[in-house]
Amino acid sequence: MHIGAFIEEMERLAPPQIADDFDQERIGLIVEGKPEINKVCCALDSTPAVIAQAAMVSADMLVVHHTPLWTPVTQLKGRTAGIIRAILAEEMNLYVMHTNLDRADNGVNDALARLLSLTNVSSLSLGRIGRCSISLFDISRRLGSGVRVWGEIDNKVNILAVVAGSGFEPVLLQEAADRGADAFLSAEMKHAVARAAPLPCIEATHYALEAPAMRELAARMGWEYIDDAPLTRQLP
Repeated sequence: MHIGAFIEEMERLAPPQIADDFDQERIGLIVEGKPEINKVCCALDSTPAVIAQAAMVSADMLVVHHTPLWTPVTQLKGRTAGIIRAILAEEMNLYVMHTNLDRADNGVNDALARLLSLTNVSSLSLGRIGRCSISLFDISRRLGSGVRVWGEIDNKVNILAVVAGSGFEPVLLQEAADRGADAFLSAEMKHAVARAAPLPCIEATHYALEAPAMRELAARMGWEYIDDAPLTRQLP
């Protein structure tokens, strides 16, 4: 497949115009490589380990959720230089689908809702809300991540709001509460936000909430998914 046709397909799956404003010029084709795409790999982040694995299988394209070039680059050195050097050396394309994939149908938040078997699912301004039939323990097990609970939850949530990634924003929390959510699942809670939250919150890791969508996308498209979860452990 030519790179132009590949981009058209990606923009159909996650239209760039639905991305948040801060993602302008941070999504789409971030690094241009070979014009013909035969082998595609997919991951959450373009870490050195992911790039090395993609190079090992001779990938022409690496599709990720997070760009490695978040801020304007005026110097190429350190970790950024290493990542870009490795991609360019392989003539590998790097394509980013971030908040456009968060908002897209069958995107990041829909994948998370499916993973947790939510039913009667509807959209929030960012995220999804639906009826939850599994326990807090099973939520943690399905995510493959420990969770931290802010507030009181009796191991069962009837209506759960989910925002994959870093979604503990006061306006989103209030929207979920107004829609009848019993709890809100996201990542990277701030202390001040937790203290003022209008409903109990369940905090998981960023990776656990977003990687399922990239894994699901890879399976749907026939790509190779590269897992690169951060190493964490819970002390007794």
